[in-house]
Amino acid sequence: MKILLFFILILIFWALIIEPYIITVKKIKIQDKSLAGLKIVFATDFHYKKYEKFRLKRDVKKINQQNPDIILLGGDFVNGHRQGNALNHEIIGMEFGKLRSKHGTFAVLGNHDVWQDAAGISESLRKNNITVLKNSNAKSGPIYIAGVEDLQTQKPDIEKALKNTSAPRILLTHTPDVIEEVPKTVNLTLAGHLHGGQVNFPFLGAVTTPSKYGTKYAYGLFDVNGRKMFVSKGIGTSILPIRFLCPPQIVVFEFFE
Repeated sequence: MKILLFFILILIFWALIIEPYIITVKKIKIQDKSLAGLKIVFATDFHYKKYEKFRLKRDVKKINQQNPDIILLGGDFVNGHRQGNALNHEIIGMEFGKLRSKHGTFAVLGNHDVWQDAAGISESLRKNNITVLKNSNAKSGPIYIAGVEDLQTQKPDIEKALKNTSAPRILLTHTPDVIEEVPKTVNLTLAGHLHGGQVNFPFLGAVTTPSKYGTKYAYGLFDVNGRKMFVSKGIGTSILPIRFLCPPQIVVFEFFE
């Protein structure tokens, strides 16, 4: 009994104190002739709490260490449902303004950002040279980056986001649930929101995710009827401040012919 209790306490300590503060780098190589040679870093679901400026600084440093051509941010910069539960978004914007890439940094907002202060968070990012996409797009070096509004709190309009773009295109969305509406002409869709489930079990994977598809798109690279999509585990935590067998990550995409 004592051994079992000790083992349970170790697991709780790991899930609550250790794993949520690990940061891993996931490298993925994708064959795509039109994107060949590009290195893109994708980071999402930060959920910075009031006392976590140290984590913010660490994440910025880790992203810059990858020497990216393009940086893409998938939303949920703040933690909780109400202001006061998160690190000040002006501090978040200022630190993210230190991100360095060849062709710029682009972002969409997540549901927590909209619940708290969509306009303020957007302004904090924009004044620090981060392009915030809201059913819109921007040219980034040789490609177009399109971004849609959050599905849960706003109205994503994929057609509007892709208007006047040409191939190659990458679509940035907070949630993967829009994937079946994405045209096959988009080279890659990037999403977060589901945190990989935060808690995974061996051989079973994610326990639950906030998606109409259940855990189908919890994490990974998918081919959805000819549409390529990657869903990240994200960096922060939501609801419960724990992670188990689901370490935080930033993702580095390297494209080749």
